[in-house]
Amino acid sequence: MEHFVVSARKYRPQTFKDVVGQQAITNTLLNAIENNHLAQALLFTGPRGVGKTTCARILAKMINSDGSEKDDEDFSFNIFELDAASNNSVDDIRNLTDQVRIPPQIGKYKVYIIDEVHMLSQAAFNAFLKTLEEPPKHCIFILATTEKHKIIPTILSRCQIFDFKRITVNDAKEYLRYIAEEQGIEAEDDALHIIAQKADGAMRDALSIFDRVVSFSGKNLTRQAVTENLNVLDYETYFESTDLVLENKIPELLLLFNNTLSKGFDGHHYIAGLASHFRDLMVCKNQQTIPLLEVGEQTKAKYQEQAQKASQDFLLQGINLANDCDLKYKSSKNQRLLVELCLMQLASITFDGEKKNSKHYIIPASYFKKKGITPIPVKTPVQNQVAEPQANVETKPAPTKKVEQFQAKQPPKIELNKDSKRTSGLSLKSIREKKAHQIKQMEVVVNEEDLPKEPFTEKEFIKVWKAYIDKITVDGQHNLASILSIDQPKVKGTTAHLEYPNETNKVEVERQQYDLLGYIRKELNNFDINLSITINEIKEKQYAYTPFEKFEKLKEKNPNIDMLRKAFDLDV
Repeated sequence: MEHFVVSARKYRPQTFKDVVGQQAITNTLLNAIENNHLAQALLFTGPRGVGKTTCARILAKMINSDGSEKDDEDFSFNIFELDAASNNSVDDIRNLTDQVRIPPQIGKYKVYIIDEVHMLSQAAFNAFLKTLEEPPKHCIFILATTEKHKIIPTILSRCQIFDFKRITVNDAKEYLRYIAEEQGIEAEDDALHIIAQKADGAMRDALSIFDRVVSFSGKNLTRQAVTENLNVLDYETYFESTDLVLENKIPELLLLFNNTLSKGFDGHHYIAGLASHFRDLMVCKNQQTIPLLEVGEQTKAKYQEQAQKASQDFLLQGINLANDCDLKYKSSKNQRLLVELCLMQLASITFDGEKKNSKHYIIPASYFKKKGITPIPVKTPVQNQVAEPQANVETKPAPTKKVEQFQAKQPPKIELNKDSKRTSGLSLKSIREKKAHQIKQMEVVVNEEDLPKEPFTEKEFIKVWKAYIDKITVDGQHNLASILSIDQPKVKGTTAHLEYPNETNKVEVERQQYDLLGYIRKELNNFDINLSITINEIKEKQYAYTPFEKFEKLKEKNPNIDMLRKAFDLDV
């Protein structure tokens, strides 16, 4: 069995031209070598897998080359690599400084590459300062680290610092395509793109993932094989989720989320990816920002197509909701419910609510025939009509039994003033106007001669009044029940007179008077009953008691309170 060499080692760059995504640094080092401006202490810093150690080895080899050596010459006698993670004591640094004094036997320079230099102890850093500041002419130090902030400032001030950046997705994808061609592997563009994204800017990670996926799928590298092997959410999941959100299909959206969880994905991963998907759709809304979309060409076309369906306002709200859910996820005790609530809110952004028809439908006569009820005569009022008035509807004579059903008239058309200001749907004014509009629609024009007008006593009226209060209390209308209990109505003829201490109580009763009168008229079988509500300002003033007045009231009920005040010398 032939020994397998991983791609990260097999395709490690041998020259600066082969280094991926670090053109600025490699050009700087090349010019420094050509112009003899190379510093004796260099610090390579940056994330993992971006080429720090590789560039250090290439640099060490180039400064010792004079053109006469063999192609496979690696100058192993001149290049010393020290792992500071395991050699971080003062004694290790002292051994290093002792070797520095000895000049090279082959080549011009001795190069010391100290990897993970931030792992050195404080004492080791201090022991290294003098040698690093004034090294021999034949010696060059190259320090490499992923955590520059852990290096003491005195070391940093003695080094020429090179900051390595993350490898971009496109650069990593192009290098993976080159390796796939070298190995005779057919790879889809989207498959390589997913690998490059998963690597998160590290070329070594991208090559390791590439080897793993190739072992799984063989010579044909597809997007589906990559997503299955890496256990990443495919773009299709987010495209489908966004379509369901735009179509306001909450049940299907929740089922899709449940299916995603059943595949082993985390809810946090899903909602964070959905926020990124909305961001990518926002990027596609403008031609100038499309280059910011780091996806394959086929996927980019899908993004542009879906971006046309989603408005900019929707995407902004969607990003805000998804990002808010992302921030709250870790602290939530019910994380699944949090994501499901976010999805329902997303699907409700473009939902206008239940589409209600303002037309007031008339109950057909067939309904009354099935119930054995004959409709009473109804007059259709004619308002502001220029054409010929409509004839009254011919119906059968009204029955003598108790009336239980009425037919509502067609509500008049309300013309809105175009210059009028819109009112918020949650303001008190809008609520009152909506209630008044509903009351107008409930008005019934009937032939008064056919309505029952049976006599009743005040005692019977009060009994029905209290029964209605008990009924609305059971229904949960405690506020209205409390207001109706403030005053006991006084009946004069068919009019019930009420007296309230303020305007608020009067308005609340007037808003609900149609339900109230409908109940009382039906129970007493008299449809001439009306309400007359007045405000007693003197009675209203009596509700504002001073502390002394409150004390006097309590003293009237219990004289011992005054004895208690005197015994403890209390103030009122």
